[in-house]
Amino acid sequence: AGTFVRESAAPAPSRHAPAASPLRPRPGWSDLRAWPSRLPDVPYDLRAGLTDTRLFPYEAWRRLIAAELRPGVHDIGDPAGLPVLREAIARHAGVSRSVRASAADVIVTSGIQQALDLVGRVLLGPGAHVAVEDPGYPPAHLLFRSQGMRVTGVPVDAEGLRVDALPDGVRAVYLTPSHQFPLGMPMSLARRRALLDWARRRDVVIIEDDYDTEFRYGGRPVEPLQSLDEDGRVLYLGTFSKVMRPVLRLGFLVAPPALHDAFRMARYVTSWHGDPPVQAALARFIDEGLLARHVRRSRRIYQERHELIAETLGSAFAGRLTPVPCAAGLHLSATLSGRSDAEAVRAAEAEGVALFPLSDFAVTEAPVNGLVLGYGAITADGIREALRRLDRVLPAR
Repeated sequence: AGTFVRESAAPAPSRHAPAASPLRPRPGWSDLRAWPSRLPDVPYDLRAGLTDTRLFPYEAWRRLIAAELRPGVHDIGDPAGLPVLREAIARHAGVSRSVRASAADVIVTSGIQQALDLVGRVLLGPGAHVAVEDPGYPPAHLLFRSQGMRVTGVPVDAEGLRVDALPDGVRAVYLTPSHQFPLGMPMSLARRRALLDWARRRDVVIIEDDYDTEFRYGGRPVEPLQSLDEDGRVLYLGTFSKVMRPVLRLGFLVAPPALHDAFRMARYVTSWHGDPPVQAALARFIDEGLLARHVRRSRRIYQERHELIAETLGSAFAGRLTPVPCAAGLHLSATLSGRSDAEAVRAAEAEGVALFPLSDFAVTEAPVNGLVLGYGAITADGIREALRRLDRVLPAR
């Protein structure tokens, strides 16, 4: 006759976990805060780190994924990643980034963040002293601190991280030399060589985060630290978040042979393996030339947006916003005069514009007062309107 529900005046039993518990996180976790702390819902999004999802070739990707999801095609994967993808990444990184690597040197990760976690587990650990760029990438600093490390910010200038300001006792240096995050300048060749020499004399690990080098709009290609390294002390981190979609969580770590087994085991004990169907689809996406075609099309569109923002800041915002010279990536930073960047960001949000203040990226040095304007997820028309609204909230000098 079916199922019947019997009504009862008694309240339903609670399905919540017990309110009281003797369990507490170990010291340090209560001091960490996610970045960004909030994501405003506004019509004009100039936040850095976003990409234009409308540019992604969904039909081609859907075809590749469907081919890999057939029964019996994939089983448990290799912790280091599918061999076919590692081979494709080694070729891609060699051609597009001048990285020296074979397939054996590549560990496939779930983005840059997991690569940093593996480096911390294998080479650093609690108590290690890590130097980072200041201003710099907040999620990296959070990860190092979560693993019990001591993090010190090192100032940057027009040539990148200041090697002369690196502190003693450092075990590792984390930096973004191809496109400093968030300011945008590349590290000069002289400064790169100075850092490699400094690290060799002090036996220091260099963690090179090359997060968006495919989007370069002028000047000579920037040679990665990894290609200049003759001692095997540079760990090269790359990601597909900017060239494809962040939601796919695909990245890689290039390491010297002495670390292959340790990184493979670290990947195994933390997440066993990645997603074999997605990894296989990405390998075909690279090998069929679809990634290169997508990057070429996206680079052209992003360059137009980059130039639009740079030209507008240089004219309509003269005296208020001073752009930091930059010829790459999906964002542009500018120092701000006349009011604090936190106040400017709040005022812009009230006008329907979201962006980051430069002061959010400070580590241990005094914050830089400025704005970070991302153009990855907004059209040229949207940029024009967003800048018109931003113009209203920044007082004229």
